[in-house]
Amino acid sequence: MNPTVLKQSTTFTNRTQRKLEQILHPSYALCREDIVWILEYIKKKVAEEDPQMQGLAQPRLLRNFRYFAEVSLMLIHQHNGFDTETERLKMWLKEAAFGLQEEA
Repeated sequence: MNPTVLKQSTTFTNRTQRKLEQILHPSYALCREDIVWILEYIKKKVAEEDPQMQGLAQPRLLRNFRYFAEVSLMLIHQHNGFDTETERLKMWLKEAAFGLQEEA
């Protein structure tokens, strides 16, 4: 692989991981765009058959899907801000993105 392409890929991955960590951080204030971003990120990883996702057991994948669906439905039905649901929503986002976060 071309070293320039590898460096760009690594830079993109690092930037993406930082954004994911930022959104999931307990003190970060969620907005609709952040929620859409993380749902699109998860969808992309599943569509790409990301190796991190392939290593998960079926019960775990079903749990990821359950929370992906919960967040999606909340986003569809929520017309106001997410202030009252932030803690629960962040927990659901963490569960939906399980396996995609770098180990701390």
